[in-house]
This record gives sequence, structure tokens and C-alpha cells, in this order.
Amino acid sequence: MFFIIMQSLLNNPLFRPPAEADSLILQIDEGCPYNRCTFCGMYRETHFRKKSFEEIRMIIEQESVYDQGVKRVFLADGDVMRRSYEDLQLILVELAQHLPMLARVNVYATGNSIIAKTDAQLRSLRSLKLSTLYMGLESGDEATLRNIEKAETVKVMIEACRRAQECRLKMSVMFLLGIGGVTRWQNHADATAFALNNMQPRLLSALRFVPVPGTELFEDVKAGRFPQLTEYDIVQELRTIVSLLDLNNTVFRANHASNVVPIEARLPRDKSKLLANLDEMMASGALDRYSPGAMPLWL
Repeated sequence: MFFIIMQSLLNNPLFRPPAEADSLILQIDEGCPYNRCTFCGMYRETHFRKKSFEEIRMIIEQESVYDQGVKRVFLADGDVMRRSYEDLQLILVELAQHLPMLARVNVYATGNSIIAKTDAQLRSLRSLKLSTLYMGLESGDEATLRNIEKAETVKVMIEACRRAQECRLKMSVMFLLGIGGVTRWQNHADATAFALNNMQPRLLSALRFVPVPGTELFEDVKAGRFPQLTEYDIVQELRTIVSLLDLNNTVFRANHASNVVPIEARLPRDKSKLLANLDEMMASGALDRYSPGAMPLWL
């Protein structure tokens, strides 16, 4: 649920986190190797393919001709961290050889792909300028994860986050407001805060669940099987999660187009102010209590 930024030569959409707006995007894989989460439409029309190292070398060489001053690279598509340690090592070395100003390389990752690497391998990748791993927690509630057919458990994602950060990699974790629906919103809120407190991610983002055409959850919403939270309920859920967070040093953002309330805060420093702002908004009468309100036209 991140921005579409361009079309590849194969006419597949490329996605990147908002924070990677100024990065060079290199598509070394096409699509997502799992691609079965019921809420996600990012790669539904894309057949997954790992590009060969020779293809990747050519892409890097071509890009280096145009700009030797590149400092940040984002490797697309979904879950590039799933590649073997040996693959990632070769790619990172190649990037460093062709981009002399390179400072950091960032990727999408899953808990499973992170814990498949040893600590020594994670530290080695960090030394080769792998920097930030973007991981979608979605929810800390196991029942919600099963409902949306997420491929991993909360326990795995907590372990992955903790191990990666112990190896000096930066974790950017995302959770989805409203993904538990009306019936599990409290479970979702409580369990998500619990998981995040155990992860202690350096970067944290909240996005709002938006039904995407072509996904199973979109059909469930349309058929009335998955009643969405109202605009007011979404802010209440966010307020509940924030109230339960006990984070030591985290930059928290909820500035995606899907969010009802734009947020940028540092926790724990800004927690009291953030809660007061959310309370003020909930008391203002400006939030729709009967429907999800306006949804973004793009993600």
C-alpha cells in the first residue's frame, strides 16, 4: 500500500515507500514472491520473476553512466530480502563498485526473509551498505493476520525486527489501521501495540486499510462481509494504539494519503502531545461517525 511511481519496461508498476522519493529505484525482481495477502493489490497483475545477476549488473551499469553521484538506492520489488545472502552480497558489491558516492541501500523485507539470514550474514550485509528494511507488520493480532492470509506470525516478525536491529540494520515497520474490521478492532489495537513494544522499531508508519479493486478483501467489503470502521473509529483505534505504545526511540509517521490524521512525531517525547491532539480531533465533531469517509484515489 505504497505509491506507484513509474512503469517498468515490462509495463509492471513499481512501488516504493514514501521515504524513498529521492532514491534511485532499481527493479531487481518483478512482483512479490508470496502475493496472496487478501488486502494487497500491489503486484496482483505481475508474475514474480527474479532477475539474473547479469541482468542486474547491466541495470546498474546503465544507471551509473547517467549519475555517478547517487547516494541512496531502493531495490524493488516486493521482499528483495528473500534473495539468498550470496545474491544480495553480489548485488551490493556491484552497486558500490559502480556508484562511488553510495551511502545506503534499502529494501522491502518480511520477517521470514530476515530470520532466514544468520546474524553474521546480516552484519555483513550492513557493512556492504544495506541500511533500512521495510517490513509490514499489518497487525499484532494473530487472528487478523490469518484472516488476511499473511504468510508469517507475529512471533517471527518480532524476532526479525529485534535481530536485524541488533545487527545495526534499521527497521521501518508498518501497521494497518482498520485491518481488524469492526469485530476485531480492539484485539488488533491491543496486540499491535504489544508487538511494537517488543520490536522497538526505529521507524514506524501507520497506514489506513483502503479496499483495493481486484483483492479478496475489496470483494468482502463490497458484499458487506467486512464492515469498515468509520472515520471516527479509525482515529479511536489509532489513539488506543498510541496510548499503549512504550517505545524508547522511534520516529512515528502517519502521513500517507490513506490516513485520516497526518502525524509526524518522535516517541516517547511527543506521546502526550499526540494523544491530546487525537482527543481534540475526536471531540471536535469533524469526524464521520457513520462511514469510512473519503478514500484516496491512489495509494
